[in-house]
Amino acid sequence: MGAFEYKRRPTSEVRVGNTVIGGDNPVRVQSMTNTSTMDTEGSTEQCARIHSAGADIVRLTAQGVREAENIGRIRAELRTKGIDIPLVADIHFNPKAAFEAARQVEKVRINPGNFVDPGRTFKKISYTDEEYAEEIRKIDEALTPFLELCRENGTAIRIGVNHGSLSDRIMSRYGDTPAGMVESAMEFLRVCVKRNFKDVVISIKASNVRIMVETVRRLVKAMNAENMHFPLHLGVTEAGDGEDGRVKSAVGIGTLLAEGIGDTIRVSLSEPPENELPVAKFLAEYISSWSKAPAVEGDYYEGYDAINPQKRHSVTIDGIGGGEVPVVIGNDSNAEYNSDSIPDRFADTWTGFVELNAPCTDILLKSIPENKVVVLSSSHQNYQAAVSATIHRMTQLGLDNPVVLKVAYHDTPADKVMLKAAVDLGVPVMNGLADGLWIESDSMTPSQLSHLAFGILQSSRLRITRTEYIACPGCGRTLFNLESTLRRVKEATASLKGLKIGVMGCIVNGPGEMADADYGYVGAGVGKVSLYKGKECIEKNIPEEDAVQKLIDFIETDRK
Repeated sequence: MGAFEYKRRPTSEVRVGNTVIGGDNPVRVQSMTNTSTMDTEGSTEQCARIHSAGADIVRLTAQGVREAENIGRIRAELRTKGIDIPLVADIHFNPKAAFEAARQVEKVRINPGNFVDPGRTFKKISYTDEEYAEEIRKIDEALTPFLELCRENGTAIRIGVNHGSLSDRIMSRYGDTPAGMVESAMEFLRVCVKRNFKDVVISIKASNVRIMVETVRRLVKAMNAENMHFPLHLGVTEAGDGEDGRVKSAVGIGTLLAEGIGDTIRVSLSEPPENELPVAKFLAEYISSWSKAPAVEGDYYEGYDAINPQKRHSVTIDGIGGGEVPVVIGNDSNAEYNSDSIPDRFADTWTGFVELNAPCTDILLKSIPENKVVVLSSSHQNYQAAVSATIHRMTQLGLDNPVVLKVAYHDTPADKVMLKAAVDLGVPVMNGLADGLWIESDSMTPSQLSHLAFGILQSSRLRITRTEYIACPGCGRTLFNLESTLRRVKEATASLKGLKIGVMGCIVNGPGEMADADYGYVGAGVGKVSLYKGKECIEKNIPEEDAVQKLIDFIETDRK
């Protein structure tokens, strides 16, 4: 028998200034400034606030050499204030900036999608095997001098792949797929291994939680096959703001942390960056606390795909399970619910279930009536391990009853309920083990609880009940007020159920991440915005004051 438990993936250690990532060190939390990197005073003050909020690392964008140089000045200003937090320079398109940053800061993030390859244009390019091999040689040629400079300066690097900025070369051979994202990272990692450069952290991010989780799992498998043990940075890009952004991040990051994958995390919210730290710290500490929980004996059922799990087979009982979308159970049939949070069943009127407390004995499982839905609770410290082991055992015993997962949080603040539920329920939901969700808490109203359950299902892409916003957190490249713009777009489009709308600060990831969106709003220059339908730019350089209304007008016309 195996076991369901929390156990960290073994990784090598990478020193970033006075902070060590990986190995037996705690999961590190970080954020990124959204000030102009040339604003020394403003960036220094924001770095200080991020540090005070609990960050271990702060990242700043460096569009060019002068921004990279100025991060050095910001670093010096922080040191005069007694703040010794490591700084990371975020590089896109400009290797010269990366070389300068390596002399200035403790870590440099480079993007394989645009460090050597030109920016993405969505054009199909054909390569022979020989031509493709030559492109790989160019990566070695460009990356090796950078690695040597980093070695000389004691500078770590992050190889950061984004779904939205894969190169046309990778896209042409692998498509817009997890396999392409993994290969984009592995091409650079192989050069690092060849050159014996070990101070490397890797990230693979996407705005689609399912793609993000599957891709990181595939990357771990690929690294294991080549005996690589680099630490991983986790995050869901363009998660948005408010509850939706927090839930989406918690489902994605939490699913991987629960498997022991992840050594540093960033929760990307379209809010002031210091707001990200309480969420990231809670996720890291909550899941790390499972190391003290007893393991739950069990194994995956036969045919279970741990990389890209499909929904567990169940029969349909009372409209739950089988091919039906996962349901939400409400606590009070007399409560007032928002239009996007009306439960499918109510606890005070529904009788077609049997409730069990996981983990369960085989004798108890075999006594389950064939015509009942199983409502599965657990008081185990690692809830998701207990219910997951039980559901896998049900399938091994040939029991195909649908399963509704139930959690109850008493004497817990609403913000913690939101994050706990997103992890406890999000992990088994992402792994195909739930036919429904039931959340109880005395700190949230019935409407808020059902809204949260629907949000967890939407984050996992299993049930769409509201408009989805793909919104970046903003950085020094953002050329408009992202937070107020996102609020205006949400106010005008909140009723468009099932629509995905992107609000992006710049072109680095904008068009790419919005390939998954129906419509997009992308910063194009100072006070200028371009609008997209899918990958296609439909109007360029619109004055910012007119752009939101033009987006709304276009959506209304296009949907008629």
